[in-house]
Formats: sequence, structure tokens, C-alpha cells
Amino acid sequence: MHIDLRTVAITPLRHTFDHIARRIGADKTASRYQEGTLDIQPSANLQYRPTWDPAHQLYDPARTAIVMQDWYAFKDPRQFYYGTYTLARARMQEAAEAGFDFVDTRGLADLMPDAVRRRALDVLVPLRHVAYGANLNNVGMCAYGYGTAVTQPCMYHGMDHLGIAQYLTRIGLWLAGPAELDDGRSRWLGDGRWQPLRRQVENSLVLKDWFELFVAQNLVQDGLLYPLVYARFVDGRLNAEGGAAVSMVCAFMNEWFAESSRWVDTTVKTAAAESPANAALIAGWLAHWRGRVREALLPIAELAFDQGGEKVLDTVTEAFDARVAKLGLALREAGHV
Repeated sequence: MHIDLRTVAITPLRHTFDHIARRIGADKTASRYQEGTLDIQPSANLQYRPTWDPAHQLYDPARTAIVMQDWYAFKDPRQFYYGTYTLARARMQEAAEAGFDFVDTRGLADLMPDAVRRRALDVLVPLRHVAYGANLNNVGMCAYGYGTAVTQPCMYHGMDHLGIAQYLTRIGLWLAGPAELDDGRSRWLGDGRWQPLRRQVENSLVLKDWFELFVAQNLVQDGLLYPLVYARFVDGRLNAEGGAAVSMVCAFMNEWFAESSRWVDTTVKTAAAESPANAALIAGWLAHWRGRVREALLPIAELAFDQGGEKVLDTVTEAFDARVAKLGLALREAGHV
């Protein structure tokens, strides 16, 4: 019996969904990021206005003063949708767990000088409340923002902050035990050095304009706090004084900040480039919150670096200003402290 095998090429009638094809072209194959992001935001047949905010639709671009012709002009340079996000974080978590296992199995916490251990606890443990506030803020941006290109990574960003809060909790347990968490909460609620930052966090929680909150939280607060605490304090001072083990278990924070800053910068730059009105709004928010966040962080810098804290904070602020300048935003003089 003779069998004739032939190869038949079948041309697909369509490469992707119609709403994706309308954006990228019908003859192009969409990436998973595009299919998981573009035009997913509900925009019609919303049926009713929320009773708690009848001035707006359930999903309403007017919840921010920023105006965009196309809310899908925003792009995540990391190309995160659920699959790629969870894979990336799983890899980072494996590295973080390896760090905790390394310092735990070798008893490195016991080798740390008591003064260094105490300083690490005093600075890091109360910051878990700051991270939880950042989680709430980013979940709020996801809830009230418009366009999946922005709201999707905001939700991922919020969950990252929740993970960081959990890592800080774990560091407190590792270095001192459960009582340290109660002590850290007491310092957060009652220690005068933490009250400016606590006030800053609570003020951000009630911001109505979600894009202003994006600038205040993700650009300014994170942009000053993470280099100050995790780069300058943990990787700098603690390392030099015998606290390298703390640096190892905080590696996630530094790696995450470097990665997520690319998305934050791209988002702000895209919004500012849309129109002069957007750029002016963002510059005003930036100047306002830069001054407030720097003022709130000054007591923490002095707690971490003693009398040299203000100088370290000045250095971090200069680097932040250089980062902002690359986004095409000019800081107003009123925003300087």
C-alpha cells in the first residue's frame, strides 16, 4: 500500500481578537501582553452610577484631572500581564528565600553586633506600615483608575508592597521575635520621629485624584524612601558595620525598586507628554509632594544616620531630581525644601 504524505499550510483567517486587531492591524499576531491589556476596560452599559459617588460613572476617566486621548497610550516596559508577572515574582521570591535560608542556617543574626541589630530594627520594622499604606494606595489606583494599561500594573504594584510588608515583618521576627512587631507598631503610632511619615502616609490615603496619588506614592515617596533606606542605610551603613545579613534579606527591595521604577517613569513621562496641561499638573503635584515627603523622611534619615542623616537625604534628593529631569519635568522652586 502506498501512502503519500503531504504538508499543507493553513493560513489563519484571523491572528487575534477584533478589538486588538483594530489597534495593531489585522495581519499581525498580538503578544500575550497586548491581548491581556488592550481595551479590556469596561466603557459602556454600566447601568448605574455608584450611590457613594453619583457625580461619576462606575469607571470614569474624569476621576483624575489628567486628560488622555487614549488611555491605552500607557505601556509597561516589563510587559507584565498575570502570567509574566507571577513568573517574575516567583523567581525573585526564590532568591529572597535563598537569602533568608542562608542567613538562618549559618546563624548570621547571632554574629551581628547588638547596636547594629537594634538600629536595623528601629528603622525597618515600622516601615512595614508604610509598605501596607502603599499597598492600599495602589489597590485604590486600580479601583478608581481608567484603562487596563494603568490599573493592571497598579494592582501588581500593590501586591508587591504587601509582599515587602511581609518581608519586613519576617525580618523583625528573625532579628528579635514577635514582641518586636508590637514595639514597632508602638513606635509607628507614638514615637515623634515617625509621626511626620505616618502623617504623610495617612494624607495620601485620602487623595481623590488617583493620578496625583500615583505621583505622590509611586514616584515621590518610593523614589525617595527606597534609595534612602535600602540602598544608603541597609546596603551602605549596616553593611559597613557588620550587618551584611540584613542586606542579604533586603535584596528583594532593591531589585524590585530598580525594576518597578522603569514602569513608574514610563507612565509619568507618557502622561506628561500628552499635553502641556498634563505636564503642568504633574509638575505641580511633584513639587508639592516632593517637599512633604522629604520633610517626613528627615527624622528617619537622622534615626538611620545620626547627625549625617540630612546630608544623606540631600544626596538621595539630588539623585531623585536628576531622575525627574530625565522625564522632562521641571521642578518648581516652591517644591524645594
